[in-house]
Amino acid sequence: MLRIKMVKLMLILISGMILPQLVAAQQKDTTASFSLQEAISYAQQHQVSIINAQIDEQIAKNKVKQTIGIGLPQISGNASFQDFLKVPTTIIPDFISPSVYQVLIDEGVKDKNGNVIQMPTSFGAGIPAQFGTKYTSSVGLEASQLLFDGSYLVGLQASKTYKELSIKNLSRTRIESAVAVTKAYYSVLVNNEQLSLLDANLDRLKKSLNDTKELFKNGFVEKIDVDRLNVLNNNLITERENVMRLLALNVNLLKFQMGMTIGSTLSLTDKISTVDVEKRQILEDNASYNKRIEYSLLQTQKKLNDLDVKRYKSLFLPSLVAFGSTSANFQDNSFSNLYDQRFPTTVIGLKLSVPLISGGQKLYQLRNAKLESLKTQNELYNLQNAINLEVSQAQTTYLNGQQSLENQKRNMDLAKEVLRVTKVKYEQGVGSSLEVTTAETSLKEAQNNYINALYDMLINKVNLDKALGNIKY
Repeated sequence: MLRIKMVKLMLILISGMILPQLVAAQQKDTTASFSLQEAISYAQQHQVSIINAQIDEQIAKNKVKQTIGIGLPQISGNASFQDFLKVPTTIIPDFISPSVYQVLIDEGVKDKNGNVIQMPTSFGAGIPAQFGTKYTSSVGLEASQLLFDGSYLVGLQASKTYKELSIKNLSRTRIESAVAVTKAYYSVLVNNEQLSLLDANLDRLKKSLNDTKELFKNGFVEKIDVDRLNVLNNNLITERENVMRLLALNVNLLKFQMGMTIGSTLSLTDKISTVDVEKRQILEDNASYNKRIEYSLLQTQKKLNDLDVKRYKSLFLPSLVAFGSTSANFQDNSFSNLYDQRFPTTVIGLKLSVPLISGGQKLYQLRNAKLESLKTQNELYNLQNAINLEVSQAQTTYLNGQQSLENQKRNMDLAKEVLRVTKVKYEQGVGSSLEVTTAETSLKEAQNNYINALYDMLINKVNLDKALGNIKY
C-alpha cells in the first residue's frame, strides 16, 4: 500500500531530524510557495548537511594553507628574567692549599716550634664556591627554514587532494539533498492527487446516497441499499482524513529536507500533470559509473592512498633544516645595573637528520599503505559493477513501473465506466444496489492501485536519474 511505503520512507528520513533541527530552529518561520526546482534551490542554501559540507570544504582549504606553512620560515622570539634568591653553590677541589704548602717547604719555613713545615696528608673535602649572579635576563630570536623533507612534499600534494575530496563530498551532499527533496516533493504531489480522487468519489457517492435515500423514502429501494452506501461513504471519509494527516506529515518532511522550519507554511506550485514521465530506452552503456560522484570520490581516495605510499617511502630519506638564532644576555648582582651591559650570542647552522634504524616500523607502515591502496583499487572495480547493475535495475524498474502506471490508469478508467453503466442500470430498475456497491469498491481499489503505481513511477524516475549520474551539482 502507498501509505505503508510512504511511512517507511519517512521513518528512515525523519530518524535524522532531531539534531539538525536544533540548528534549523534558529531560523524564523516563513511562508513560501515553491516549484520543484525552487525547492531544490532553497535546499542547496539552507539544508544543514550542505552547510556543514561547505564548512568541511573551507576546513580543507585551511589545511592546505596550514601544510604550506610548514615549509615557510619559522621565526620565534623569547625573553626571560631570573632572580636567584639563593645563588647555586658548587664544591670545588682544594687546589690552593697544596701549592701554598709546597712554596713554604721550598723556602724552608719553620713552624713556631722550629720544625720545618711538612705537607699534610689530607686537605679536607674541598672548597664551597658560588658561581653566577643574582639577576640574569636574556632576549633572543630563533629562525629555521626547512630545506628538504620528502614527507613534506608528499604532504603538500596530499593536502591538495584532500581539498579536492572535500569539494566532491560537497557535490555528493548536494545531489543527495536534491534527491531527497525531489522524492518528498513527489510524495506531496501524489497525496494531493489521491486527495482529489477521494474528493471526487465523495461528491459522487454523496449524490448517490442522497438519491438512494429519496428512493427509500418513496419505497423504491430497501434500507440495506442505503446502509451499503453509508458504509462506503464512512470508509471514504475515514480514508480522506488519513490521507490529510499523511499529507501534512509529507509536507513537514519536505520542509525538513529543504532546511525550512517545521512551523513554516509551504505550498507547492507544480502539479502531478506537469511531471515529465516519458519512456526511456534501455541504455547499453557500461561506463555509467564515470558520471557518478561516488565513483569519483573513490578515485580521489585512491589518489590519497597512493600519496600515503609515497609519504612512507619518503620517511627513508634524510631531511635538512637551516637554523639560526641571536640573543643578548644580561647578568649582574644589582637589579638597577642589570641591563647596563649585554653579552650577545649569534649562531647559524644546518641540521641533517638521517634515519638509520627504526625497528622495522617504517617498512611495515609502507607495506600496510600499499595494501590499503590495493583495497581501494578492488573497491573501484566492485563499484563499477555495482553501478552498472544499479543502472540496469533502475531502467528496468522504471519501464516496468511506467507500464504498470498505464495499465492502472486504464483499469481506473474502466472502473469508472463500469460504475457509470451499473448506476444507469440500477436507476432503470434492471440492476441491483449490490452491483453498484461492488462497482464503487472496484473503482476505489483501482484508484488506490493507480496512486501506488504513480508514486512508484515517480520514485523510480528519481532513482534512474541518480543511477545514470544525471543529477549534477
